[in-house]
Amino acid sequence: MEIQDISIAFEGNSVLDHVRMQVAKGEFVTLIGASGCGKSTLLNILAGVLHPQKGSFFVDGQRIKGISSHFAYMPQSDLLLPWKTILDNVTLYAQIHHDVKNARQKALAEFPAFGLSGYENAYPHELSGGMRQRAAFLRTALCAAQIMLLDEPFGALDVITRNEMQDWLLRLRSELQKTTLLVTHDIDEALYLSDRILVLGGSPASIVKEIDLRNVVKSRDWLFAQGDLRKEIYAILRGKNHAS
Repeated sequence: MEIQDISIAFEGNSVLDHVRMQVAKGEFVTLIGASGCGKSTLLNILAGVLHPQKGSFFVDGQRIKGISSHFAYMPQSDLLLPWKTILDNVTLYAQIHHDVKNARQKALAEFPAFGLSGYENAYPHELSGGMRQRAAFLRTALCAAQIMLLDEPFGALDVITRNEMQDWLLRLRSELQKTTLLVTHDIDEALYLSDRILVLGGSPASIVKEIDLRNVVKSRDWLFAQGDLRKEIYAILRGKNHAS
């Protein structure tokens, strides 16, 4: 995926200014920035919800305009349908595209890896917050799209559950084989999960820093030792709190 000079303004207020980035196939890239700096705005542009005033973006060299089958989007809220079972919820994309039988078989095969064994016929209210997020993540992963857009998917969870979900996602990444763009304001989450971190700063916002972590073996002990890098990122973010 390649993003070229994306700019957008709301009511005359410029939010994103000539944002440029590239994401390689299979790469996990995190976009981090202060609350309100335009991170989710960029994700909504990629998902086709918003249209930039300037710039364009491409997937495998193809220019994308509007909603595209290249992207699967997961917001912060799990958005599980309360009247459907977990199995029906995670195969929702397939129900829309009339391929339910194959999708159900594929989903059932993935339930153990996603920690959902035995909950196929349960309803959302019967699951913990972490399990609901895993179900929402499985729904996103089962979508045929090869690029996942994750908008602070663990932000609503308590600290312990969020850490557990991050550990789980780190273990699962190689199995998913998806290109991923994560939006977060959590520095530790960005450090722990990413191949690369792109820091969004300024007003209007643009990419002001790139941190390459592709050759790092991640662990909680490694993360705890990253005080200097954490301070560096925080110094860029500090004081930048713009409306978007």
